[in-house]
Amino acid sequence: MKRRDFVRNGLLAGAALASTPLFTPSLNASTRSMQKFKLRYAPHPNMFKASAGDAIIDQIKFAADQGFTAWEDNGIAGRPVELQAKIGQTLDSLGMKMGVFVAYASFDKPTFTRPDADSTEEILSNMRNAVEVAKRVNATHFTVVPGSVDQQHPDDGKWNKYGGSRLSEGYQTANAIDLLRRCAEILEPHDLAMVLEPLNWHANHGGVFLERSDQAYALCRAVDSPACKILFDIYHQQIAEGNLIPNIKMCWSEIGYFQVGDNPGRKEPGTGEINYRNVFKYIYDRSKEEGKDFVVGMEHGNSIKGAEGEQAVIDAYRQADSF
Repeated sequence: MKRRDFVRNGLLAGAALASTPLFTPSLNASTRSMQKFKLRYAPHPNMFKASAGDAIIDQIKFAADQGFTAWEDNGIAGRPVELQAKIGQTLDSLGMKMGVFVAYASFDKPTFTRPDADSTEEILSNMRNAVEVAKRVNATHFTVVPGSVDQQHPDDGKWNKYGGSRLSEGYQTANAIDLLRRCAEILEPHDLAMVLEPLNWHANHGGVFLERSDQAYALCRAVDSPACKILFDIYHQQIAEGNLIPNIKMCWSEIGYFQVGDNPGRKEPGTGEINYRNVFKYIYDRSKEEGKDFVVGMEHGNSIKGAEGEQAVIDAYRQADSF
């Protein structure tokens, strides 16, 4: 399932605020506390729709009753301001942490590697807008996908600022660093961070500029700002490079957020080849030692439809969280 699908499906879920809740939480705060997961796994809109109903607020309350302590919503920047505020208030009242939303994502244009004035202004405008959205929903991190590699053709005039030939990798990287620094300058005064997501070429996003964890690490070190960190998506990195725990260890100082999904299939843990119990244990143990509090976004589909499938997702996280 592609990120575009998550954003589109999420927006459909939040078209209106429900005046009468479809789901009434049945557990009190004390019961919730006993059932909390060790890590802050974050469901997304529609993941529990069959159990909680169409309204996002009800879905959040249902997730809280299952022991989840975070929420992720890629498409929240496109939702009505009133709904954004209500989501933020609901999460706060339930003691849940807001995960990422998509602040800027380009998959097929070299907006960072071969920037022009129009695309650069769009990116910076999106950063300014993300600051306002983050305030409403109490978010601290949001996703940036920094475009594609430069595939300039001599006959293509749109990206002709640097001449007709394709830029070498080093020049593309330097351009990306420069623009990321400009983004960071907007975010730093607000103690917010964009998280850069490497995406795999093989199954989902061929041609994106940022593919590997070491590449993301080098970018963040070069930008040298608390406002620029890595979104380590375990699903994508299993496909792109594997060697998950060693790469998480190497990137640790620059990681701001995690996302998960098993491979193949991009469904809940236990449906594919990744040993999520071991991966989660590494993240939990090291986070506890260092006082970090990561959100782990559940950016995947359900392997089974309906309420049965939603319970399977909950059970899968109980199993993976039992370390």
